[in-house]
Amino acid sequence: MEIKFRKIAKLSLFLVYLVIIAGAVVRMTGSGMGCPDWPKCFGYYIPPTDEVELKWQPDRLFEKGQVIIKNKSLQISKETFTTNSSFNSDNWELYTKHDYAIFNPWHTWIEYINRLCGALAGLATLLLAITSIKFWKKKKRIPILSWLVVFAMVFQAWLGATVVYSVLEPAKITLHMFMALVIVAMLLYIIYLANSENKLIRFDKLTLNLSILAIGLTLVQIIMGTQVRQFVDEQIDIYGYEAKSVWLKDPLFLFYIHRSFSILVLLLNAFLAFRITKLNLGHIKIYWVLFLLIVEVFTGIAMNYLNFPFASQPLHLVLASILFGVQFYIVLDALKPRKNAKTS
Repeated sequence: MEIKFRKIAKLSLFLVYLVIIAGAVVRMTGSGMGCPDWPKCFGYYIPPTDEVELKWQPDRLFEKGQVIIKNKSLQISKETFTTNSSFNSDNWELYTKHDYAIFNPWHTWIEYINRLCGALAGLATLLLAITSIKFWKKKKRIPILSWLVVFAMVFQAWLGATVVYSVLEPAKITLHMFMALVIVAMLLYIIYLANSENKLIRFDKLTLNLSILAIGLTLVQIIMGTQVRQFVDEQIDIYGYEAKSVWLKDPLFLFYIHRSFSILVLLLNAFLAFRITKLNLGHIKIYWVLFLLIVEVFTGIAMNYLNFPFASQPLHLVLASILFGVQFYIVLDALKPRKNAKTS
């Protein structure tokens, strides 16, 4: 029972990370407004592939809620009808949530795939919540957390809609990313609770405190990184995607803090790994942390000095979210021996 449940939990975690990866690709390609409405895309469940589909045409059937681009604005059909020989404005209403009315098929389908990944993750977490009910008598925290994940996914979907309606407002993008990490943490805790195997881990209070500090610093780095990324997005709007060499020519002061802060994060985790190894505490995941940090630093260096090589931006973000997950699980493992000691 526990093995099957943990497989569903791990699948949910994988799909949530897949959503994070898809979101990173969306940001890398500037596809955030590829679907200007939500939850549909230009009023369709399956988005168009050609701009012709978004233009008014005579003698054409339009379903209620379908969208066209006319006079550089989005128009929504009020009812299902067939057009006449001339445009009748009475059949249409202006889309008022924002004034973004650009169709790029690549951007549209990249954003659409991102939403599909989100839907799959949502279904997986719903399945997880349903199957968690059998733990109610044994471990109430598992079904409670599992249903909280479902509500968190719904809230995350709503946040995604507000990001679109705000035309990618930086603060809302940051909150959207932070919420994704909260969901990752909740799923990891569920996996941890459903794991009944006895791990050979020794408790050390300083290691626990340092692990908590390390994950806190990682969160600070991620938040600063989203702000730096927003600055880069603004430079892209000014200079275009081809002018990569000037994106960080005159960066924010926060960029220098973010860059220097990575040294502190690396040193702290290196010391943590040294202590874990020296005291033989059993936290083997710390070596994954070091590996992820080293790759993370190199992707940061590549973006700064090699003019943003292909996929370096999404890789940098995805690695940071995976790093957070591994560090969070180390904290959970570090807490377990102390809990056992209290109940013995």
